Parts: sequence; structure tokens; C-alpha cells
Amino acid sequence: MLKVTDLRKEYDGVIAVDGVTLEVKRGELFGLLGPNGAGKTTTIRTILNIIKPDRGDIYFDGKPFTNSTWNIVGYLPEERGLYRKSKIISTILYFANLKGIEPKKSKPLAIHWLERFGLKNECHRKIEELSKGNQQKVQLIISFLHNPQLLILDEPFAGLDPVNQILLKDILLELKQKGTAIIFSTHQMEQVEKMCDSICLINKGKPVLNGELHEIKKRYGTNFVHIEYEGSGEFLKEIEFIRRADVYQNYAELELTDISRSTELLAYLNERLLLRKFEIVEPSLNSIFVNVVGGSQKYLSVNG
Repeated sequence: MLKVTDLRKEYDGVIAVDGVTLEVKRGELFGLLGPNGAGKTTTIRTILNIIKPDRGDIYFDGKPFTNSTWNIVGYLPEERGLYRKSKIISTILYFANLKGIEPKKSKPLAIHWLERFGLKNECHRKIEELSKGNQQKVQLIISFLHNPQLLILDEPFAGLDPVNQILLKDILLELKQKGTAIIFSTHQMEQVEKMCDSICLINKGKPVLNGELHEIKKRYGTNFVHIEYEGSGEFLKEIEFIRRADVYQNYAELELTDISRSTELLAYLNERLLLRKFEIVEPSLNSIFVNVVGGSQKYLSVNG
């Protein structure tokens, strides 16, 4: 569906994107990740021909981007891009017309999605009267109202409460089942981990991790232990055979220097904590993210 090779973009001597290569297939959820300023949004805008790359190839089904490509692509920008004085329904129908949807088809579609997002009774309100979360819903509706073959979402979960995050997750999985190729950029590692088939992690404009998520997790080994407990777990950071400890309120993810010491760890923890769960697991995506961005910048690919 989408193939990007050796993408590069420079602004006034600052390299925003350098050597990004990725491929997204139909019916695939693809996570584009990275810390703030990594180059994710520049990558997205370059893919969409909003800005011109200095180098690189971008193909949709083997063809370069053309004006007609816009009708098969849906895009949610990170920043708000709505006409604040316009009514919700008028805004959605306007963008539907830009995508070539006939009025007799666009209005029922708009009502369907407004109802699904709980905004049907609000459809004649002005955009400026909506909360940030509801404005985000309107922008989401606009991005996939025309049933795009490729959907690119920049921070789609921003502004949404937990209930609407679940709703959006369900919708994206439905679109995936219908064969839509979906790319989304987000800081919410938990969403990526639950939903994505493949990821590309960008740091300082360069891809540092790229491939199928399950293969990436396998590559990082099984030296990880997940524990849930009652008590204070701050002492976990001081244990000499724990390489890294991500400690939270009542749970922690621990990376051991040697997984064979897990039995020793279990005995020690039972003396110090009321242990509810002790499990050897694959590393979380959050742990991998911290490890890669905070450590080696060498390019890693599970696809060779």
C-alpha cells in the first residue's frame, strides 16, 4: 500500500528527517513513534506531499503521490484545523464534498458517525462551542468519512477521555478488518502495544527501530519480570542484579542482568513486599522505547 524509502528533509541546516524507510500494508496498524521533536510530524507531512522531501521515494500501490491520491487518503493533523464559526454538520459536509462524496451520501454518513461519537444532538452547534475532546471527534470523523484506503492519524487519542479512547480503538480495529492501512503517531505506548502490528521508532530524525512489534519484543529478550505488590518498591532500584527498574504505585517492570536470578529475586521480594503477582514477561514497548532512545542510536531492524 505505502512504501517510503530513504526519506530526508532539512530546514536551514537542521535535519528533521534522515533516512526514514517504512512499509505499511493493507489491513495493517502501524505505529510511528518517537520523543518530542523526533521528526514524526515532518515524516507524515512529507509522506502526504504537504512538504517536499529533499530526498527519498514515496509510493502508494507502486505509484507516486498525485492529486487524485488525496481521495484515497484520510488525514488527522495534530493541530486543530476546523472552522471555528461553522456548525459541526456543515463542517463535516464541506470536507466530504472536498473528498468527492455526493451530498445525498455524505449527510447520512455524517449522521451515522456523529451518532457513534455521541454528537448527533450537537450537530448544529458551532465548532468553537465544543470541548477539545469533541473537536477531536469531529476531526476524526472528517478523516475517515470517505472510507480511505490509507488513514494517517497524528496523535489521534489527544483530548479523548478513556471511554472515547476505547471507542476510537474499536473503530480503528474495524477499519483495519476492512483492509484500511492505518498509520498513527502517538505518545501513548499502551495503545500502540495493544493495537499495532508494526512500528517505526524515530529519534533525532533517524529511524532507530523498525519492524513487526512481536519480532521487536522477541529481539529484546525475556530478561524482564513484571510484579504487582503492596508496599514501597523504591528499593528495587538498588538491587545489584536489576539493570533497570520502572517502579510505579503498586507494580513494577524489572530488567534483570541474568534471568536465572529470578528465583533469587522472588525469594527476596517475598521478604520485603506483599507480592500479588510475579511473572517473567516480554519487555513492554515503553521499556524498549526508553532503552533505545536513551541508549544506543544504532539503527535496528527486525526485517534485516
